[in-house]
Amino acid sequence: MNKSTAHILKFSDIRKADLPYVGGKGANLGEMFAAGIPVPDGFVVTAKAYFDFLDTTSLRQKILTELSGLNTDDSNALSQASKNIKTAILAAKMPDSLKEEIRKAYHHLSGDHNALVAVRSSATAEDLPDASFAGQQETYLNIEGTEDVVEHVQKCWASLFEARAIFYRTENGFDHLKVGIAVPVQLMVQSEVSGIMFTVNPLTNNRDEVSVEAAFGLGQPIVSGEVTPDQFIVDKESGEIKSKHLSLQKWQLTQAGKTPIAKAHQKVQKLDDSHVKELAQLGVKIEDHYGRPQDIEWAMEGGELLIVQSRPVTTLKRKKEEEVTVVNPDEAAKFILEGLGASPGVASGPVKVIKDASEISKVKKGDVLVAVMTNPDFVPAMRRACAILTDEGGRTSHAAIVSRELGIPAIVGSQQATSMLSPGEVITVDGSNGKVYSDDVTKVEKVEVEDIDYESLKTATKIYMNLAEPDLAAEMAEKNVDGVGLLRAEFMIAQIGKHPRKFIKEGKQQEFIDALTEGLTRFAEAFDPRPVVYRFTDFRTNEYANLEGGQEFEKDEPNPMIGFRGVSRYIEDDDVFELELEAIKKVRNKLGHKNLHVMYPFVRTVDQLKEVKKITAASGLQRGPSFKVWMMVEIPSNVILLDDFIDVGIDGVSVGTNDLTMLTLGVDRDNERVANVYSEMNPAVLQSLEKIVKTCRKRKVTCSICGQAPSVYPELVKMLADWGITSISVSPDVLNKTRKIVYDAEHEVLKKAGKK
Repeated sequence: MNKSTAHILKFSDIRKADLPYVGGKGANLGEMFAAGIPVPDGFVVTAKAYFDFLDTTSLRQKILTELSGLNTDDSNALSQASKNIKTAILAAKMPDSLKEEIRKAYHHLSGDHNALVAVRSSATAEDLPDASFAGQQETYLNIEGTEDVVEHVQKCWASLFEARAIFYRTENGFDHLKVGIAVPVQLMVQSEVSGIMFTVNPLTNNRDEVSVEAAFGLGQPIVSGEVTPDQFIVDKESGEIKSKHLSLQKWQLTQAGKTPIAKAHQKVQKLDDSHVKELAQLGVKIEDHYGRPQDIEWAMEGGELLIVQSRPVTTLKRKKEEEVTVVNPDEAAKFILEGLGASPGVASGPVKVIKDASEISKVKKGDVLVAVMTNPDFVPAMRRACAILTDEGGRTSHAAIVSRELGIPAIVGSQQATSMLSPGEVITVDGSNGKVYSDDVTKVEKVEVEDIDYESLKTATKIYMNLAEPDLAAEMAEKNVDGVGLLRAEFMIAQIGKHPRKFIKEGKQQEFIDALTEGLTRFAEAFDPRPVVYRFTDFRTNEYANLEGGQEFEKDEPNPMIGFRGVSRYIEDDDVFELELEAIKKVRNKLGHKNLHVMYPFVRTVDQLKEVKKITAASGLQRGPSFKVWMMVEIPSNVILLDDFIDVGIDGVSVGTNDLTMLTLGVDRDNERVANVYSEMNPAVLQSLEKIVKTCRKRKVTCSICGQAPSVYPELVKMLADWGITSISVSPDVLNKTRKIVYDAEHEVLKKAGKK
């Protein structure tokens, strides 16, 4: 399956690396589904479908026209532009072929009877480490029947241009036409109880605690802040509940709509202790899988806990030692109001009570914004406010999340702030403790807080990047990274767009060489003098066939993964391989970038390594002190005969954990029926990794790892450091996280050595 061109992907087909196709929400649902987390089944209408929809209409030009020169601080102009774009998207005709694909996927999911589903939006720039798009697009619940599903997919596309979403993207520098939108369609959970869970205390940043919020009914009112939920803090190590805060809930959202709750049940605990503990354990499992704190939406139906969404927490901040504003304890008698502390910090200012978004212009810089609750339309005013105070909502409501992103204090669920406080009245908001004081009762003092300076964190193990996109080279080179451990050829060749053999057939070899040279130069130049390790093309036959002219030169293969790829191709199609070698020579010899080195992928036999080295040397690229030759280790034969491969003469190896794990376990991780077997932490894989690293250490050649495993399993990074890995190459988004894990692992190794 070519995921990049698919319009529909089932959850079972999706992994977290598929974010460009299915957005953050879709990628996380697929990843959790594959990991055995209890996630209701579904499918995703991909971002490719959305972009193809734009391309079959005149919508791109319409969007550009509406947004050109738009002042997003002008609320009226922003609202009108949003309305015009959404109207155009909803009026445009969806291609019949796409409608049919959605219908088929829905029927396959539903079975014999039309199932109720949730139709959600999943922006492709959503849930990234540096920005949260949560709440920017729409979710539709209890959708039934193919026609309604198709209609609401188009409504999700239109919601990409809500006024708040346009404002958010503009403020964060996202290109409106490069942010795509995918649409997960998921079986509905008719929950008796639902809520939000953070695997880190969002108020204190305490990573040893899980925060669980629970309310009766469906979860949407909790996410939007319309309902103030119960809140539980659970200790990760003991699993015990450390604190409870039970809230009054007068109504719940059900399939029938807003439903009153009988008085006798309004104050009861919404989720019993045993389920709170079980849910916290599930949260820890999800956090361990992703290797970072998670913001999780959950639901309980028929006593069964289900996870409906998980995203990385984007609001945790680590600060240096600094002066902070605190409440003067001598003024504590001026306490007047209490709620849930939702965003830490203390600030003082005059009250501005806002009834709805039409009044946000009242809020000036330094005011305390007071409202029943906030929604995304309040964001411009929230940016000007020094603090936020709401009557309703929990610690994961809109007001809470946005306040934490903005770094301003907030209290939610106070129940009476709008009725008790007067416009212009000066108050102090203590977001850490959930307390409001009359007058300015603040004072400034110095405090010690944890600070991690990722830019200067040093490790003995080299931390490299896996890269493929030349446009990112200069930006990525600015980071605290030791070089490029895996420069993929495939993206550059895909951009060239034509099969190399077609260039040869047309006598235009130089055109291909020049295009590849240009891409390689951008990486080598940006990172010079740091090493850039170029992995020769590892397209499979089906991927080569997708290039212009590819059908003429590629044969169908029943299993391309173990077919005509890697070094087998270089030896048989040596004239194509020569094109790559010429580009390497041009970058190194003519342009002078001696930091560019090479790596052979998918080397099946020792004889193949000997042969490909001969071809490389014959082209004028001789292995030596200034030109390193690496080999990928991704086939069991590489592990078993590693000493023999090293004897041929290589400077190092890089372990491709993805292929090595699949081939060791005999499993296709993209096949839903066997994907549950795939794990880099399988003992057979771990024994192979240990043998590789220790053999390289003994033979004094470098050893790197460039698969996804180090980004997923912190415990594996510790093992690798203990065994003596020399470098780890990861995707840019987990660069800092990996360096910190390696830093801690190296210190553990040193401590162990010191105790011996």
